[in-house]
Amino acid sequence: MIDHIEKTIGVIRRRYDEAVEQIMQFRGETTVIITSHAILDVCRLLRDDPDLDYNFLADLAAVDYYPKEPRFAVAYVPYSMRHNVRFCLKVYVSSDAPELPTVTAVWPASNWLEREAWDLMGIKFTGHPDPRRILMPSDWEGHPHRKDYPLGYEEVQFSFNRSEIDGRKSYAKE
Repeated sequence: MIDHIEKTIGVIRRRYDEAVEQIMQFRGETTVIITSHAILDVCRLLRDDPDLDYNFLADLAAVDYYPKEPRFAVAYVPYSMRHNVRFCLKVYVSSDAPELPTVTAVWPASNWLEREAWDLMGIKFTGHPDPRRILMPSDWEGHPHRKDYPLGYEEVQFSFNRSEIDGRKSYAKE
């Protein structure tokens, strides 16, 4: 497994060395941080190289590092079924233009994952075949997983505070 990841890193470095910003190891997981302009090319390489054969995108997640800049990161987890290996590709995106190219043509599983990152974090995936919101209503303002998004608050109702909370509900005034 480790040999295949080292092989993968070697292939990425040979083809796109200028795009590799950092390689990190943490608790047995490898993360390769690359520049945003190379993400689509690197993903195609991982899928199309017969020795690597990363034929599935296991996960895609967005992170908000507010107030730091670049503010956002998108982590891709490509998986090779033949080699039973996965690792993390990470791309940083600034808050000025939180935008990346879609990888749906490379891994169709990214379709809904990219829609979720758009809906909840506001990271746009250019060229996405269906960029509609996936969790929030279409007329929703903002992106609720951003760290600067205002928190909504409603006290939880229990047996000891039931009458107090019921008194504040709109149906209590009817």
